[in-house]
Amino acid sequence: MEALPIIHQKKPHVVFIPIPAQSHIKCMLKLAWLLHHKGLQITFINTESNHKRLFKHGGADGVPGFEFKTVPDGLVSNSDDDESDPNQTLEDVTMYLLTHFLDSFLDLVAGLETPPTCIICDGFMTYADTIYAAEKLKIPIILYWTMAACGFMGYYHSKVLVDKGIVPLKDESYLTNGYTDMTLDNIPGMETVRLRDLPEHILATKPDDPALNWVVDTARKSDKVSHMIIHTFDELEAPLIKELKSIFPHTYTVGPQQLLLNHITEKQPKKSSFNRYSLWKEEPECVQWLESKELNSVVYVNFGSLAVMSIQDLIEFGWGLVNSNHCFLWIIRADLVDGKPVVLPQELNDVFKKRGFIASWCSQEEVLNHPSVGGFLTHGGWGSVIESLSAGVPMICRPFTHDQQVNCRQMCQEWEVGMEIEGNVKRDEVEKLVRGLMEGIEGERMRKKAMEWKKTAEIATSPNGSSFLNIEKLAKEITMLSRN
Repeated sequence: MEALPIIHQKKPHVVFIPIPAQSHIKCMLKLAWLLHHKGLQITFINTESNHKRLFKHGGADGVPGFEFKTVPDGLVSNSDDDESDPNQTLEDVTMYLLTHFLDSFLDLVAGLETPPTCIICDGFMTYADTIYAAEKLKIPIILYWTMAACGFMGYYHSKVLVDKGIVPLKDESYLTNGYTDMTLDNIPGMETVRLRDLPEHILATKPDDPALNWVVDTARKSDKVSHMIIHTFDELEAPLIKELKSIFPHTYTVGPQQLLLNHITEKQPKKSSFNRYSLWKEEPECVQWLESKELNSVVYVNFGSLAVMSIQDLIEFGWGLVNSNHCFLWIIRADLVDGKPVVLPQELNDVFKKRGFIASWCSQEEVLNHPSVGGFLTHGGWGSVIESLSAGVPMICRPFTHDQQVNCRQMCQEWEVGMEIEGNVKRDEVEKLVRGLMEGIEGERMRKKAMEWKKTAEIATSPNGSSFLNIEKLAKEITMLSRN
């Protein structure tokens, strides 16, 4: 009898390509660990400077089957203190990667000991020819949108708005004459969203606007990819997920990822590799300060890793918080004010010391899950929103850019867990909303609703929950794609 041929099956080997920004890296790294736990081999690619910063603050290495690699970012460190280097200007890095990433990535892949069988790419990294790279390597690519379904649909429908002539706007006056208050009927599943709730890049006034064209190009490129991952859970955005799956049948909702990881880390040492995702030094003094505070008594304030404000806005936030008479923990990055070191007026600095605690960075999920935290003043970035929902903490939102406005809209209108600071920042408005959140009837109602979403998220990420099963399906799908 003739011997049957031996079939050598490829072991799944996934290469992760994040956008070089803190929240995107954190989100993709968590998914990478989840898939690694399912038995997949992982290579995670960071830019050189972000790799250096991640590992300075405890990033994991030396884990079998999980490897970190780097590509150049064109940045030159001015000192050994990368905390203070102005080297995280995302725009500069983006422009460098636009022209250099493809060659660097293909060279990197050529040097890997085990050839990759799949790419999971940040949905916004397609500008760097990642789809072309997958075609050249003859391996499948999956786009990971590290945002809510509402954020993705806002970006995705930019092409529809352009095709219908709704954007670009005719001129600057359309930003103030009420035109952007129109309710859109072009985004199924978000029937109450307004034009001004969409990412501000879409609200351009010139057809050749680079930001608008980048968004539209990103939306059109997503149509070339059959598999999508979204960091949300089905129960939170059911109508949108239904619409999304009608466009992209192979869509996997995999959030909240930290709750999925908790099932793994319960069996891991406290300082295991699964706990470390930050490009900045996290200050343990934040949690130590919270230990002395009463249940639900502290407002946590953090505007994310990229938002920049004026010193006047920061002062208005500061006096609003002080005048509310509630304790607050405020994360003030070194570059929060116009990218420059923050210098507070002495009078404000003095009263801060009596009621507040100021730090430059913290372990946000640990803070949000601390019993003393009763509210979150946030920029509305999706990482912050889903982490707050996971902890059952209601929010006050002051959106700045990107998908933050539509997240804020959904948070306030659909999920009923937030209040919005609209227009210019005024201390009286900040004080009023903080008081309403921390001591008012409306705040209590939102806190109850947030706790309901926390329970729903826990069910979604528990065995047989929607996100739990989607991780299982995703791992099996990648394994099947790797064999083709």
